[in-house]
Amino acid sequence: MAFIGIRYDLRVPSFAGTTHAAQYAACLEQCAWADEKGFDLVVLSEHHGVEDGYLSAPLTMAAAVAGRTRNIRINIAAVLVPLHDPIRLAEQLAALDLASGSRVSLIAGLGYRQEEFDMAGVDRRKRGSLLEEYVGVLRQAWTGEPFEWRGRSVRVTPRPSHPPAILVGGSTEKAARRAARLRAGFAPAIQDDALAAIYQQECDAQGFKGGFVSMPGGPGFVHVSRDPERDWQRIGPHALYDAQTYAAWQTPDQRSQVHVAARTIDDVRKSGVYRVVTPDECLEIARQYGRVILHPLMGGLSPELAWEGLRL
Repeated sequence: MAFIGIRYDLRVPSFAGTTHAAQYAACLEQCAWADEKGFDLVVLSEHHGVEDGYLSAPLTMAAAVAGRTRNIRINIAAVLVPLHDPIRLAEQLAALDLASGSRVSLIAGLGYRQEEFDMAGVDRRKRGSLLEEYVGVLRQAWTGEPFEWRGRSVRVTPRPSHPPAILVGGSTEKAARRAARLRAGFAPAIQDDALAAIYQQECDAQGFKGGFVSMPGGPGFVHVSRDPERDWQRIGPHALYDAQTYAAWQTPDQRSQVHVAARTIDDVRKSGVYRVVTPDECLEIARQYGRVILHPLMGGLSPELAWEGLRL
């Protein structure tokens, strides 16, 4: 059976004709519906200070999702770890674990937008070392035992029932080696067998036997329609906006499976990353990739249109 995920970043560009309040309400309703239908995963993303109101508090939203669901797993992809105080982050994730019945996991991301580091008062040049340090702090905090960190006496209580699974994100050789050194799973942003091999080599060198790679695959956006041509006219501006803004954020060392250098809606359609498909074509995606990733409110799509695709 195919893996089915549903993701949200809750952006509302100026042309969208909806509001953040409407999108947040729709997200929670859709997550409850997805839980009832047996979907596997809700994915929430994080960015800060974006004009369109990109979701900046995914842990808070994860708690709201947990309160509306019972079985579906919740993944935060990614937590921009260097932008957070790791002690507070450990407390929030412990509370999420307890409140959700241990359904929460995270991909630990470095972050890349300079504006976000400036906003957080963090030196972007130190993001790699901070991520490694903070992952260690999270794990130590989740033991519930007192410890010293940077001259602070720390104890995080209550401890989680099951410490949230941490995968390390990235699309470089350095990221692959970092994931292995941290004895964590590796979630590259791009399907690259060479990165997987580097990760496994470093796992072997570290004596880490529990390593695994979670590779991306398939389209990043799927909307199911009885009339794809009609719905592309409605979805196209949102998809172009989504693609162009992500492309504008890309740094030279960054690669992503869903990166699209698009100038027109036709460029977006040809990329295959954004797909508006018939039910039969959706089944074919499931067969080909073993997964379907839905992003129903992508780029500020209206809840009404999103529900049409979801229900179909």
